[in-house]
Amino acid sequence: MQSLIQHSFGGPDVLVLEERPRPVRNFGDVLVRVHAASVNPIDLYVRAGVMPILGPAPVVPGWDISGVVEEIELGTTTFKVGDEVFGMPLFPRAANAYAEYVVAPAGQLWHKPAQLSHAQAASLALAGLTSLQALRDIARLQASQRVLVHGAGGGVGHLAVQVAKAMGAHVIATASASKHAFVRGCGADEVIDYTAVDFTEQVRDVDVVFDVVGGDCAERSLQVLRPGGIVVTALGLSHGHMPAMAAAAGKRFSSVAVQPDGAGLRQLAEWVAAGRLTPHVCQTFPLAEGARAHRALEAGSMLGKAALILV
Repeated sequence: MQSLIQHSFGGPDVLVLEERPRPVRNFGDVLVRVHAASVNPIDLYVRAGVMPILGPAPVVPGWDISGVVEEIELGTTTFKVGDEVFGMPLFPRAANAYAEYVVAPAGQLWHKPAQLSHAQAASLALAGLTSLQALRDIARLQASQRVLVHGAGGGVGHLAVQVAKAMGAHVIATASASKHAFVRGCGADEVIDYTAVDFTEQVRDVDVVFDVVGGDCAERSLQVLRPGGIVVTALGLSHGHMPAMAAAAGKRFSSVAVQPDGAGLRQLAEWVAAGRLTPHVCQTFPLAEGARAHRALEAGSMLGKAALILV
């Protein structure tokens, strides 16, 4: 099979297309013929060696996939051969998603929503589960609560807006002016141009803040929370001081480390079927042009997600 592999860490050009053996299915796994693989910021960090969570090179990046089941375990009832499935298996262990075939635990996949293309379904898993686990599982978001989503025009942010709306929240979003129409189309009730105004002067009494921007955004977001409110960040590696700072202000802080979750994928798929959630794929690239996909994501102006197309 063809796979996009890197034999060293560095810039996008370390990604090269090679023929590799097809993976072997283990007990409880399914073999998936990959039709599309989404590109996420963590893929860029892995490639550059900033987050060497897959160990030393050579490594095959990627987790998000959508495709068709080719082999299953005898007696498996969740899927059958020929089913279309999606997911982000094995994270943070290697899933080797930038490849024509992937082996994955059956419990970490779900049926691809019929309304979505494979590129859209692949783009839903990691970003959608991050949003769901941050807002539902950690923040315990309730209907009618006020949510502030930072970076709402990006891959995670635009799905977080939709997840919060599907849960009945009032959503305030920050995004650059060029992305306002897109973010409003995702369901945001209010949109703030963070390049023109200070969000801490525009927002008050928020129940939940979801930060996918980083820097000092999470710390500054404490100012806009009501007492007892929570900031959840998807970029928690440099926020060791935040729990104590939040507690001193009568507020809460947490980070989210996304986990594979077949039941969560099912919830996302149900919202898709109900017309309440749609991942936006801004650009697609052939597998052989993975380096170009990484450059496009690094440019920082992408609306939604990018995906690699294999079939």
